[in-house]
Amino acid sequence: MSTLFLILFVFSHSLCVLQTQGLNSADEVNDSLTYLWPLPSEFTFGNKTLSVHPQLSLVVGGNGGNSSILRLGFDRYKAIIFKNSHGVSSFDRIRGRRLSYDVTKLKVVVHSDSEDLQLGVDESYNLFVQKKDGQSIVGEATIEANTVYGALRALETFSQLCTFDYGSKSVQVYRAPWYIRDSPRFAYRGLLLDTSRHYLPVDVIKQVIESMSYAKLNVLHWHIIDRESFPLEVPSYPKLWKGSYTKWERYTVEDAIEIVSFAKTRGINVMAEVDVPGHAESWGAGYPNLWPSTSCKEPLDVSKSSTFDVVSGILTDMRKIFPFELFHLGGDEVNTTCWSSTQHVKQWLQQHNMTTKDAYQYFVLKAQEIAISKNWTPVNWEETFNTFPTKLNPKTVVHNWLGPGVCPKAVAKGFRCIFSNQGVWYLDHLDVPWEDTYNAEPLEGINDVSQQKLVLGGEVCMWGETADTSDVQQTIWPRAAAAAERLWSRREATSSRNGNLTALPRLQYFRCLLNRRGVQAAPVTNFYARSPPIWSGSCYDQ
Repeated sequence: MSTLFLILFVFSHSLCVLQTQGLNSADEVNDSLTYLWPLPSEFTFGNKTLSVHPQLSLVVGGNGGNSSILRLGFDRYKAIIFKNSHGVSSFDRIRGRRLSYDVTKLKVVVHSDSEDLQLGVDESYNLFVQKKDGQSIVGEATIEANTVYGALRALETFSQLCTFDYGSKSVQVYRAPWYIRDSPRFAYRGLLLDTSRHYLPVDVIKQVIESMSYAKLNVLHWHIIDRESFPLEVPSYPKLWKGSYTKWERYTVEDAIEIVSFAKTRGINVMAEVDVPGHAESWGAGYPNLWPSTSCKEPLDVSKSSTFDVVSGILTDMRKIFPFELFHLGGDEVNTTCWSSTQHVKQWLQQHNMTTKDAYQYFVLKAQEIAISKNWTPVNWEETFNTFPTKLNPKTVVHNWLGPGVCPKAVAKGFRCIFSNQGVWYLDHLDVPWEDTYNAEPLEGINDVSQQKLVLGGEVCMWGETADTSDVQQTIWPRAAAAAERLWSRREATSSRNGNLTALPRLQYFRCLLNRRGVQAAPVTNFYARSPPIWSGSCYDQ
């Protein structure tokens, strides 16, 4: 970042170090807190109120200033910021009043022209909102970022600073000047979406992706297929999607490409999952030979080379859709009874001097080889690590889910890890209170700094057995936001002993912000996570 902005930031610390923003009303929410979610890394502010012009214009600079992703992002956020504002009112026009505004332009400087979106892309940014009064070095609102994705994160923060004032019918920024230097704590901040247990229309997936951007989540883990259904088109094996629930509950290749493109313009990667060898009964609806037998349909038949031809064909087709470097191969909950009870598979095991545990390892490692040959880094659920850690490919990313303590063991052996402890970060566990989600710590039990760096981040998981279009958003939000701040913000800033005073009001405010943006986020503190309010009252106190 430029020396100018560094000087500005250091100077601003003398004004008010880590003070907090309040709303412009004593009767709304606690004005001793900062109503930005997730909390930025470093910030200061003053005590002025600035008005924002309803025709706010974009001024760009840097090698990446002309990015279409930036311009689309600006247009999206401008629509959000001025949703309630309709420009100069008819009364002011009649009176001939000429209104003046403090902020008329948003200058965005993006240093890199690269739009490559991969794990660890630079999402840092500086944001300055200052009145142009002839004395300040920087006037109005300015964003500086190394990449367009950092600029998108800054636009989200800027949009949260902008508040519609109903008295003046204008958009205002309170507690200016704002000086914010921000970057994420973890590179991987994910949400799993399961479209096998219940089909989700493309527009609903897009709505989820849009809402993810509001909390600065950056990976959609698309659990597309499972034993219940196979909704994705695979051109190399067109009968696979006979495993869909109906012919109307399917995703074409074009649908998937559209979802990936939509996510990229919001700085979100899409990591696809093909869960093998278990969780794959639906594959046999189109290709019954993939089953060990018609009466014993899972795991996939390990004894046939054609099984791995299908796996390779699926991954070949999916590589044309999903550019993200990580690919999830599942590997969890593999019950090998079918292998030991089906005669031809049992005979194959004997010929190869394998136990069913050996065959499980054989299948997982062969699938990893296929994925790596297509330039993917394999991700596997933790059972693979728990069962044969010394055999896994060193590139493997271990995905924790069964409970705590797995990431410390994985990183101690040199593997990278993603934290998703089901006790706190499985969103279908509806009785988990928000504070348990918020206080979960991906680095718990890992004190060595070099090992801490192997924890890529974490992911909340929206398994779909009890969630479909009717309730998926209110099951995801707002608890996913609690994990999002844990993954973005500094650990020290989110480790207060009294979260009910420091985090809860802010999370309730963010929930209401989501509601205003059209996201069906549920009340924060209801025992049954997605249940509606029990009585009348303000959005900010449910």
